[in-house]
Amino acid sequence: MIRMSTRAKLSGLFAVAGAAALLVGLSACGSSPSPVLPPTPLTTIEHPRSVTRLWDMRVGNGVGDNYLKVGPAVAGDRGYVADDKGQVRAFDANNGKKIWEVHLHLPVTGGVGLADNRVLVGTRRGEVVALSQKDGSVLWHTTVSSEVLAAPRGAQGVVVVRTIDGRVFGLDADTGKRDWTYDGSVPVLTLRGTSAPVIANGMVICGFDNGKLVALTLNNGTVLWETTVAVPRGRTELERIVDIDGDPVVRGNTVYVASYQGRVAAVQLDTGRMLWARDISSYAGLAVDDKKVYVTDAIGQVWALDRYAGATLWKQDKLKRRQLTAPVLDGKDVVVGDYAGYLHWLSTEDGHLVARTRVKGPGAVFRSLEPDPGSFKYPEPRALLATPLVADNSIVAMDQRGVLSAFRLTPQ
Repeated sequence: MIRMSTRAKLSGLFAVAGAAALLVGLSACGSSPSPVLPPTPLTTIEHPRSVTRLWDMRVGNGVGDNYLKVGPAVAGDRGYVADDKGQVRAFDANNGKKIWEVHLHLPVTGGVGLADNRVLVGTRRGEVVALSQKDGSVLWHTTVSSEVLAAPRGAQGVVVVRTIDGRVFGLDADTGKRDWTYDGSVPVLTLRGTSAPVIANGMVICGFDNGKLVALTLNNGTVLWETTVAVPRGRTELERIVDIDGDPVVRGNTVYVASYQGRVAAVQLDTGRMLWARDISSYAGLAVDDKKVYVTDAIGQVWALDRYAGATLWKQDKLKRRQLTAPVLDGKDVVVGDYAGYLHWLSTEDGHLVARTRVKGPGAVFRSLEPDPGSFKYPEPRALLATPLVADNSIVAMDQRGVLSAFRLTPQ
């Protein structure tokens, strides 16, 4: 979705159903709109590796028809997940069995975050709630300035919350009391989404809708550095969107970050100095291993870049326009989810597809989830919106309707 906003408050919203529709809107704003192509049909994988479904469960309403990246989180053998009505559940990450469940009856839009034995969620109304990881009891409840679309994060007694009006809040992890606030600027027009704050080395790293990456001190919110990752270009506000909506990734002394209609960049953690940058547009985000940066671009291509220089190592284009999630690393493979509930495993060596499965729930039988090329109509929403999660050598993913599944790829 795209949202219109001012620095102080959300001033408007016009509908776009996911990234493909975003592209429709962008092309429609030109003087001669280009035809919009449907998602690339899936093709047979040669010599696919088998994928074992470990368990499934249903989590309330999921996120329904909302474009929300509310996904699960795992700490040790326990996982935590929420739906958009405020149902929060703890489960055994080994078998999916419920441990506890609470109903907050709140419109959850940001979550789930974990910090200091707490489960953290944010809401459409700007509420932040901390629950006990042990039994789900509410520890505190506080209000920030506006809607929370990203999972709160925390460390060292501080909970960090990012809101859609460009603010970052540092809250006391024991009480929810506000300790500090950073106030960033928000362009007139932005994508509907925010990146989650990342905490490393006593610093909070945040990406903003104006294309800037900012480092703050965790204890008091002091600005350490500010780096421009993407510069708005173009005559229209649509052309000038440069949101950082994917979560930054810290590896060693380097922050890796991607922006929409901007760049993928490597930034030095302690100084904010740009080490390298590539002109690749992404709203989903990236993953990093010892040698490579993996990024899902805005049209559904998956790239592998050299971690130290940014050079292209490979590019996989067989999943174009399938509204891919950010990639996640699963051993020697990288995994992305798509608009139809499929998970795709790609080799980290050369990007070829090695396996595929679908999140669909126990006993579920679906008709084809591929769109009709003639009408370009999407089927019932089953999209994987939140980045899949790696837990104990398995991949955990939840679709829009709240089906949460765990899979394991058979070793070679």
